[in-house]
This record gives sequence, C-alpha cells and structure tokens, in this order.
Amino acid sequence: MSEHKELGLGVIGFGGFGLFATQHFMQVPHMKLIGIAGSHRDEATRAANRFGAVHYDTIDELLAQPGLDIVYIATPPFLHYEQSMQALRAGKHVICEKPLAMNEEQGREMVGYAESRGLLMITNLMQRYNPMYERIRTLVDRKILGEFLHGYFENYASDEGLSPQHWFWDRGRSGGIFIEHGVHFFDLFAGWLGEGRVESAQVCVREGSGVEEQVNATVRYGDALVNFYHGFTQPGRMDRQEMRLLFEKGDVTLHEWVPTRAVVRALVDETATRELMDLFPGARLDVTANYGGSGRAVRGRFKAFDVYQNIRLSYGFDEEKMHLYGDLLRLMFREQTTAIRYPGTHRKITEQNGLTSLLTAVEADRLAHRK
Repeated sequence: MSEHKELGLGVIGFGGFGLFATQHFMQVPHMKLIGIAGSHRDEATRAANRFGAVHYDTIDELLAQPGLDIVYIATPPFLHYEQSMQALRAGKHVICEKPLAMNEEQGREMVGYAESRGLLMITNLMQRYNPMYERIRTLVDRKILGEFLHGYFENYASDEGLSPQHWFWDRGRSGGIFIEHGVHFFDLFAGWLGEGRVESAQVCVREGSGVEEQVNATVRYGDALVNFYHGFTQPGRMDRQEMRLLFEKGDVTLHEWVPTRAVVRALVDETATRELMDLFPGARLDVTANYGGSGRAVRGRFKAFDVYQNIRLSYGFDEEKMHLYGDLLRLMFREQTTAIRYPGTHRKITEQNGLTSLLTAVEADRLAHRK
C-alpha cells in the first residue's frame, strides 16, 4: 500500500470524547472521514457535516461504505466486543477505546480473530506515546537513582458529571472501575516494570446507593509492589492524580492522569546530576544541600553510595494537559495507520497491550469481589 494512499475512517459512537479524538485523528495526513454511526446525538450530525462525512443510521450501513479501512469505536465498554467483531468480520482494522472488552474470553477472541485476518485490534492506550513515559522508562532501565523499590498511583477523580443513572456505575455496562478505567495505569507500569501479578484488591461501596465508588489493588512487579487507587468521589474542581516511583536514591512524582509534570527528589553524584538534566531538558534544578569530604558517603539497603548533592528537579510545569492529550492521540493514530500501510512496522501499542491490561484489570476485579 502506498504511503500516500488515503485511508478511510469510520467512527462508531460520537459522544464528547469521540469527537475530541476524531478531530485529532483527522489531522494525520492522508485520512478521510467516511462516516459516523452508533450515535443519536444532534452533535454527531453537525460534526459529520463539518468533516464532509455522512451520519449513518446503522453500523452495517457504515461498514458497507467503499473506501472504509479503519473503524474507531468510542462507545461504552459493554459494546466494544460486539461492535469490534462486527467491524473485524467486515475486514476493517479497529481502534477501540479502553478497555478492549469486558472479560478475558471476549478479549482473547477479538485479538485472535484480528491476528488471523491480518487486521489491527488496538486499544487506545495512548499513554505510551507520552515523552514522559519514555523518560521514566529510561530512569528505570538505566538505574540512574538505583533499583526501583515501590510505586503508587492515586486517582482522586470527580464524579460530578456522573449521575446515579450513568452507565459508568453499572458493572454490566462498564465492567467496574478497574476494567473501565484502571487499564491505562496497569499498562503504564507494565511498560516500565514488566509483567505484573495482582496480589490483592479491594472495593468500597457508597453508603445508601450501592455504587462502587473506590477500588484499590496491589500489583507485584518482580520484587516490588505498586498500589493502584481509584476513587470517583470528588467535585470536579478537586479532580487530581498523582503517581510516584521510589528508588534507592530518590523518587519521581508525576502529576495528572496524562502525566505532564514531574518532580524528582534525589541524592546524586555529579554523573547522576548530568544524566537527570539530560533526561529532563530545561528542568529547574534546586539544590537542597551540598556534601563534601566524608559527608559524601551514605548508606542504604546495606549499600554504600557516594553523593554530592541533595536535589529537587521540577519539569514540565508549563505543559498544557489537553494539548499534550491531543498530541498523544495523533501520535498513536499516525503509528497505527503507518502499520496498515507497512505491515510489520514497530508499534508502541500492539494488540497484546490491550489484552494484557484487560487481564490484569479482570484479576483485580475478581479479587476485589472475592467473598
């Protein structure tokens, strides 16, 4: 397939996020929006007109259109399996919002069928395209701050826009918080630390309502434990996220669920300072303390370390989160469409990422509900 051949995109589900993502996908060169289906919102018709596309009444009508190559699915999780399989059987590549599916059986069938037909079946885990993801992976792999020891992700999320009747609270339609939402962060840490194993999980039910509003899981990566907390309990103005990775000689804290800001606190020698400044270019470096002579010798975990300074490094505080989010969507879509034109192209996100993150979420959900 020619690098410049126009590819046709169809969108199933066109709520607020479907529109947001499609606007960024259409900025990738040589794309044409063929049509939209699976949405009864007036906004979908107006958006279709904006892109010169058609708002079809049924998914079958959309899938029958000539020139359609890729289907983007932005519907609630309980529809992902049926709609993805419908598109795959029609011979279309699929990019689906997270999670891949509602359970292991569905996920394995979707990925297996796509592979058998030479089609993409991608879950939109766009976090791996974030430059911050690569910086943290380098920090882990090169052991700039020593061995990784522990981590956490804290998601103090807002429920202000989630009415009691919203599908998010219905486990039959969302799969629960781990499956609907947690897959992004299980995938992030797996990318940094390798395959994880869920050790324990818990769930909290909102008094008087029956909705599951908070979940917590502990996942083991090698010899290290990482805690994942999600709570949908806050007013929107309090919505915030934080993740931290602890190392032998310091830690890094990331802010926002799409990490835009990092703070590194560390005991460093001259080489480590240089490596950190190269890894986080333009960062602000604050020196808390200098050490000389015998004061350079410190110990931890029965190891001796030579340190020159105690530093705090702040990076990325001028980044606009929604702009970065758009960048990641474009990067993800560009790479996947390149793989359609050139099969075998290396991809940061593959079918296995969507399946592996789903399997971790399914196991966390199972343990949380084990009596």
